[in-house]
Amino acid sequence: MKIIRNIKPEFIDGRGGITRLLDSPIQSILLITCKAGSIRSNHYHKKDSHWCYILSGKAEWYQKPVEGGEMEMEILNAGDMVYDPPNVIHAGKFLEDTVELAFCTQPRNQENYEKDTIRVKLI
Repeated sequence: MKIIRNIKPEFIDGRGGITRLLDSPIQSILLITCKAGSIRSNHYHKKDSHWCYILSGKAEWYQKPVEGGEMEMEILNAGDMVYDPPNVIHAGKFLEDTVELAFCTQPRNQENYEKDTIRVKLI
């Protein structure tokens, strides 16, 4: 599982800071709120990949390749970011009320999303 932990600002001055999260081409950015105890995802994408950046809260993040491989789990905290590539089942169990940003490589209108998403119960 590809995780970047505790991302810090690259530039800080008297006005505040600037934190670079990604340099790759992004088609959509989602703001997702998650209630403590809830589970999200339990699916994979055929083409889309996305980075999920935790703004606040805490989650258990699970991944398992569609074709073989072991399920992995990591705890994500505010300031951590996880990458979900194509053909990897992913799911999050939110241990606290959590706010995250999802940076997606494919457009996220509902029609395209449904065509690219395969639902699988991972957790």
